[in-house]
Amino acid sequence: MYNTKALVKNAFRISKVRNETAVRLRVPGGHLEAKYLKVIQGLAEKFGNGTVHLTTRQGYEIPGIKLAQLKEVRSYMAGMIAEIESSCGVTLEKSVEGYPSAGTRNVSACIGNRVCRFANTDTTALAQKIEQVIYPNDYHLKVAITGCPNDCIKAHMQDIGIISNVMPEYDEDRCIACEACVENCRKKITNALYLKDCQVIRDEEYCLHCGECILKCPTGAFSRGKKLYRIIIGGRTGKRNPRMANSFVRNASEQTVLGICRNAYSFIHRYIDRSLPKEHFGYIIDRIGFATFAREVLDRIELNYEEDVIDLNNPGYFYPLRRQLT
Repeated sequence: MYNTKALVKNAFRISKVRNETAVRLRVPGGHLEAKYLKVIQGLAEKFGNGTVHLTTRQGYEIPGIKLAQLKEVRSYMAGMIAEIESSCGVTLEKSVEGYPSAGTRNVSACIGNRVCRFANTDTTALAQKIEQVIYPNDYHLKVAITGCPNDCIKAHMQDIGIISNVMPEYDEDRCIACEACVENCRKKITNALYLKDCQVIRDEEYCLHCGECILKCPTGAFSRGKKLYRIIIGGRTGKRNPRMANSFVRNASEQTVLGICRNAYSFIHRYIDRSLPKEHFGYIIDRIGFATFAREVLDRIELNYEEDVIDLNNPGYFYPLRRQLT
């Protein structure tokens, strides 16, 4: 007999195949050194069914592992998972016993500015910093980082989504009023730019701080200023009451991002409904109320003058508890 709760906590999946399981490997930020692929291949061929599943959260899942071989599997992957977590600043004191928790899902991220010209930040580096703040933890939470408002990582579908922004800086002396930035913003973004008296005006209410005006300017009139983040909260999929995440803090610093991710757990710990097998972050916020949520997650975080807290006003859609028959 196996303790299924202990298995799940240890990052092993309960399989539909009797006496088999699948192990899920964390890859914070979705960035993995190629040398670890040999270990993953070994896990799949020595202990699994020879296949590897790339999960939607950018981790690796090896199916077909026999429950009778769990001790050998843990030993085989111990060095790899310890090194990966150590690179994020997380110490696994007993890596030979596998992962200490699996409730907090792998922190996912788009490829970021190491490769993508649209990305405003190094999303992998931020994902690794968040991993250090939140892991290990048993509470169910999904965090994702996108390098720009294109949102390739689908941050709007996460409990906590982080959208990387940049504050454009404008040098009117360099501007030749070609309107390349204006046209691009009008056609592809939010129409936040317009020309007045041969100068480009940026409407802060419409600007997403995506940085595309910087990319489009042929003379360098727009340049990159501060790197900021928009924190969105409460996204969720699933059968009951799915919805998109909504803006919570605009123009947030990296320290505010890390602080909110850290404080989310104390909020969950205090208010989660323990009569349920699992309660999503967004459900807890809905039940407890925005004012209490904001007070808890912003505790001991000193917001600067740029950071703007927004009341969550996104009810999504809801199914009634019982269908009304007519």
